[in-house]
Amino acid sequence: MKHSIALKFIALALAMAGITAAFSQTNPAAAVEVKDAWVRPAVPGQSGTGAFMKLSAPAGARLVGVQTPVAGVAEVHEMKMEGDTMRMRAVKGGLELPARQTVELKPGGYHLMLMDLKQPVTKGGTVPITLQFEDAKGARSSLALNVPVGMPAAQQAPAGAHEHKH
Repeated sequence: MKHSIALKFIALALAMAGITAAFSQTNPAAAVEVKDAWVRPAVPGQSGTGAFMKLSAPAGARLVGVQTPVAGVAEVHEMKMEGDTMRMRAVKGGLELPARQTVELKPGGYHLMLMDLKQPVTKGGTVPITLQFEDAKGARSSLALNVPVGMPAAQQAPAGAHEHKH
């Protein structure tokens, strides 16, 4: 009897390991690592804000979409200088996440733009965000996050760093 239970347990463990391996192979989002995610707080009446993070995809992927219930519109955006003007626009076709490289979504560069805010986005809260990915074969997947509102302390400038001195 003990051998029968042990064999069933081993068979179950092997089956679960197989399911886990199959899931990670068919789900590219499982291979996308997210670090240092945060959402900029919005003041009352503000209609939009940004979300920032570091993304790493060991096998490579493309960030093709973003959704959140706190905004009517959520898009992957890019800010860049064109002549003397800083322009912001949606990234068409998605943001490439090259294999074994970290892509940083940060203020003044690539970021997630949350527009037509439906509720307050205040420091200390969290924002549910779902990232949508596509792998090289066109397989789509998603990754759900609860992102804290407010810049992580490790990323804040030291006291006095913004002072203007003569």
